[in-house]
Amino acid sequence: MKRRTMMLSAAFASVIAMGTLPAFADYPERPITLLVPWSAGGGTDAVGRVIATGLQEALGQPVNVVNRTGAGGIVGHSAMVEADPDGYTIGLATPEITTYAAIGTSKIGSADLTPIALMNFDAAAFNVSAKSEWETVDQALKAIAAEPGKYKASGFPVGAAYHLAFANFLNVNGVDPTAITVVPSQGAAPGFQELVAGGVAIVPSSLPEAASMRDANLVKTLAVLSAERLEAYPDVQTAEEATGKPAVGGTWRGIVGPKGMDAEAVAKLEAALDTIYNSAAYQDFMTNRGFGMRWLPAAEFDSFMTEATANNADVISKLGLAQ
Repeated sequence: MKRRTMMLSAAFASVIAMGTLPAFADYPERPITLLVPWSAGGGTDAVGRVIATGLQEALGQPVNVVNRTGAGGIVGHSAMVEADPDGYTIGLATPEITTYAAIGTSKIGSADLTPIALMNFDAAAFNVSAKSEWETVDQALKAIAAEPGKYKASGFPVGAAYHLAFANFLNVNGVDPTAITVVPSQGAAPGFQELVAGGVAIVPSSLPEAASMRDANLVKTLAVLSAERLEAYPDVQTAEEATGKPAVGGTWRGIVGPKGMDAEAVAKLEAALDTIYNSAAYQDFMTNRGFGMRWLPAAEFDSFMTEATANNADVISKLGLAQ
């Protein structure tokens, strides 16, 4: 018996030394919870649920969507940060996670999370009335800089993703972000109504949100804040093409976990999400619902959030929103 015990101990030690101890080899072995920081029925919830369905099929375990709402996304994002890093609680993060610390509403940030994959990016577009005197981005920037406070923008709440994206665009091009007067609204639809009525001059929104207005020749788009032209809108130039200076911004959604997640669990989730992203079901769903497509694996998603945090902190400070 003693000899057998010694042999088993030696074998166990050998397994540890070789790094082949099962640990997360069989992950996942039970249901996974996907936290969504916004209400059921909204765009983020819809994206979360289609991803959950894909993960369930890919991993062979139930993936339950739980909406943890409140405080502008802080409640849900905090739950992601505070979860056990065992891979059984993950979250669908949104751009607000890169703004809380700078605004002073919460100390949490993307550094408190484990990035797994970016699944969506809706670039902000620089939309103006079809009757606007501005035909180019250069004309618009010169006019805004020359008469601070004259021109108004709407289509977003103060400090929201599209507000910060457009403010960063102005900042990158040497224009004071406060030169634009904000008329807050809960989304692009009321913003476009104001734009067509002549109440505001600018509505930064995704291009799908502007599609009906563009098709009706009521709105024109001067540029889109993306790294490349969008496949569905090849006629719209990027901000960098228009000004020579890169400016990328908008809203996005990506899968994350709490800090300290096991690398093997992260790798399995990342591989599953890659499969989901490239599936016809996901691509069709996102296209039909007007969501932008962008994939970044874990390491690149980490850099993406880090850069967004730095850019947002700078813009938030210049806008006077920092606490």
